[in-house]
Amino acid sequence: MIVGNLKPVQEIVASIRGYRRIHIVGCGSCVTVCLSGGDREAHMLAEELGRRVHHDGDPPAISIDTILRQCEQDLITTCQPIPPETDVILSLACGAGVQTMAEALSPLPVLPALNTTFLGASFEPGVWREMCAGCGDCLLGYTGGICPIARCAKSLLNGPCGGTNGRNCEVSPDIPCAWVQIIERLTRLNKLDLIMDIRLPKDWRPAGGEGPRIRQRTGIAGSIDTQR
Repeated sequence: MIVGNLKPVQEIVASIRGYRRIHIVGCGSCVTVCLSGGDREAHMLAEELGRRVHHDGDPPAISIDTILRQCEQDLITTCQPIPPETDVILSLACGAGVQTMAEALSPLPVLPALNTTFLGASFEPGVWREMCAGCGDCLLGYTGGICPIARCAKSLLNGPCGGTNGRNCEVSPDIPCAWVQIIERLTRLNKLDLIMDIRLPKDWRPAGGEGPRIRQRTGIAGSIDTQR
């Protein structure tokens, strides 16, 4: 899932200064699951922004809504009513959702209330860990299902490096070495031969090195099944 963190309150307050009618929109997908941008968080943010301590005069009028996904334009245009006289949308979605809302609702300004951080997963309650960098050329089949791009501090394709301290990364004793984990898992799978060949420098073009990426599916709006 896409994981995000709420921006510092003072940064949000500064961004909405001058607006008198603010519509906060939560997102019901990834950021709801990671407890940063769902309906509950939208109401909590509205309560915080309604405090007089954040404003020189009276607090602005604040309305709240949550949509299933902010990253689908058709959902926004057909299912997202905007209260009359709204000055600005404050989005609790990831960066993709904020941009989609801005496109769909232009010229109404759409501001982010979250910082998008990473693609991650939850292995224990309340904790999400980065698992994927969205590099466009997945290596998991060669590395035992452990991503060296996202989980190695140096994104090494051939590891471990000389900075490995036992089982931990030299960056921090709290960070496990991804390549130690890869080697141990491949050993258990009897697939250690998969990493014996030296991997050449990565082609970063599928990761966005040629500009914003596009995925088009067959049979939807006359598109063909391509990615670039």
